[in-house]
Amino acid sequence: MMRSIGGSLVRAGRGQQGEMTSVLVTGANGQIGTDLVAALRARHGAERVIASDLAPEPPADVADRGPYARLDVTDEARLREILDRHGVDTVYHLASLLSATGEQRPELCWEVNLLGLRNVLEAARQRGLRVFWPSSIAVFGPATPRAETPQTTLLDPRTMYGVTKVSGELLCRYYAERLDVDVRSVRFPGIVSYTAPPGGGTTDYAVAIFYGALQEGRYVCFVRPETRLPMMYMPDALRAVLGVMDAPAGAITIRTSYNLTAMSFSAEELAAEIRRRVPGFEVVYEPDYRQQIAESWPATIDDTRAREDWGWSPRFDLAAMVEDMLVHLPRQLAARGERAGPLHR
Repeated sequence: MMRSIGGSLVRAGRGQQGEMTSVLVTGANGQIGTDLVAALRARHGAERVIASDLAPEPPADVADRGPYARLDVTDEARLREILDRHGVDTVYHLASLLSATGEQRPELCWEVNLLGLRNVLEAARQRGLRVFWPSSIAVFGPATPRAETPQTTLLDPRTMYGVTKVSGELLCRYYAERLDVDVRSVRFPGIVSYTAPPGGGTTDYAVAIFYGALQEGRYVCFVRPETRLPMMYMPDALRAVLGVMDAPAGAITIRTSYNLTAMSFSAEELAAEIRRRVPGFEVVYEPDYRQQIAESWPATIDDTRAREDWGWSPRFDLAAMVEDMLVHLPRQLAARGERAGPLHR
């Protein structure tokens, strides 16, 4: 087993350079990273998947489940040290600042999101690595068609997060087409998960609302009730990541980022679906600056190319997602030692 000690990795009897190929996940403590690391360890074995993030140690509930490295993705030397030490052949580069946080700290958003990606792509070029990098519906904007937003359309972001995602897509395409790096990407919609708490994204109301329902019986929503956005449940998001990475290289025809979606719903539709299972649940709508961000994004997405190229197909709709969240989130809260009120169903 590997431990993080003073920011360095220690492993008994293993870890010599070139000994074995392995997978690195950056931003592993985030919403997607938490679940993706578990899925990759189930597939490849715990010792072959190195989780990394800014924190000196992994979360307590995953500390003994596999190797962990402290990594600031803007530190190119540290990144290369980890890649070489573990013979990494695939990087899932998730580390980034999200939309709402990025608006509060735009300079840091630019540095982390773009310099971090450039460091990963350059390391991949030099070492022949495969890379997954997530883009976002934040690449779109007010001038983009909001209904059935097509794969190829005007990218018109109005947030620093969206600007970094558009720039990142173009950088990925450059490294793929000019420098022969096998980098693959999807434009994620909002992601709903019971594993990690909300992390600073505009679509995170769709996660926070479940906490409000279970812990307080009440939630103050920062977008209007009619606000409709594309969303996806985490199990489908993981299937998408693994699906695009499993596809033959010749099947990948989009080297910027694939449109991806599973469902679209309004804030009130989500609240109503939860209320069916949690009677008396109250939602108060107090839109803030994130409302303007949400209004600049699509309501529905056309992801035909992902379906045609590598067989993408979601499994969860709104009702199935809410049902599953209300089964698993109370258990997750209990495991964290957090209070959850009685759930009436």
